[in-house]
Amino acid sequence: MTIGKAAVAALIVSSATCASAFVAANSKSVFASLPTPSRTGNNFAPSASLVVLRSTTEENEQEEEVANVAINGLNGDSIADASITDESSTSSSIDEEATSTVSISDAADAIVDMVSDALTAPERTTLLNNLFRTASSCGRGEFATPDEKAALSDIISELEALSPTDDPTTSSTIEGTWELLYSDTQLFRSSPFFMAGRAVCSTPEEAEQYDWFCDMHRAALAISNIGKVRQIISSDRMVSEFEVKVGSIPFLSDFTPFSYSGGLPVTIEGAIVSSADITPADEGRAWEIFMDTVEIKGSNIPLLRQVLDGGLKLGSRDLGSFLEDNVSGYANPKPIFETTYLDDSVRISRDQDGKVFVYGKVSDGTEPTEYAGVMPDLGVGKLLEGLNDS
Repeated sequence: MTIGKAAVAALIVSSATCASAFVAANSKSVFASLPTPSRTGNNFAPSASLVVLRSTTEENEQEEEVANVAINGLNGDSIADASITDESSTSSSIDEEATSTVSISDAADAIVDMVSDALTAPERTTLLNNLFRTASSCGRGEFATPDEKAALSDIISELEALSPTDDPTTSSTIEGTWELLYSDTQLFRSSPFFMAGRAVCSTPEEAEQYDWFCDMHRAALAISNIGKVRQIISSDRMVSEFEVKVGSIPFLSDFTPFSYSGGLPVTIEGAIVSSADITPADEGRAWEIFMDTVEIKGSNIPLLRQVLDGGLKLGSRDLGSFLEDNVSGYANPKPIFETTYLDDSVRISRDQDGKVFVYGKVSDGTEPTEYAGVMPDLGVGKLLEGLNDS
């Protein structure tokens, strides 16, 4: 059930009206007139206020703390400026010098958002549980059936309609380390490098060819195991980490090149790390991504590791600038990556084709993963360690 801000605000004003009537009936305070909000269509009457004055009794001179809360201009989803006024009431007069007015439009919006979030939280929790359960059973979407993808698509659409954050890419909540939990496309397409590659395509036919290329790229690496897929987000930077392991010494049955029967427990591993600048776009609902560099970190291949750690990188931005200068009509791609749902622990994003990526927040840290602990020994060290332990 989706609760609009206007409906929640109306509930708050109505509750305030009832509260003021109760206080008036049980004290000797002087109350200003309190109009009851009337509704015509989707609009409310232009003013509604609650004034509670500090009061005294004939027997007790001790003052009670009170507040004047005024909510004005309630119309649709907007709450106009309101004020909080402290007033002191004595038996003779009200001290006007004690009155101070503070704008609380932001506070009113925050209250409305908080109540709305609380009302939709149980529904969001149920949807998220269903999403996680299905996503975990299909390898983050890699092995999802068409029916499972359709069911997950419906769940995700419902969650997007209940997102508690209006401008996610400008919110501090989005900063941190996020791991990919589900996608309806190849997992590596959450990398800004592959998003930039898609952005180069200028026609639907080229986009279809790019999809085919990505599918063939994954098929060619079928013997590889995809590990963690992360996005590390800071205020202006995205770092994508794609960890992978590949068996390095296969067994060939009967020495034929077409019969494969496993291999030695020795693997090649590493992380493909793509970095890009991000700029909020579409009024805080998306990022414009400007791809920067691609590098391999944490490789366990001897000798190659030293070369990679020496700063070997692909400067895609520099390459793009070269092409801009030498190829007519070429421009460095800057794809749009939209965030359609954000809470404290879950983010849902979509690329320019609407392909979906669901992330879970694992920390607030914005530093890339440190791979110095990975030894360049093809995993032999871990293998021997395991043999010794056994």
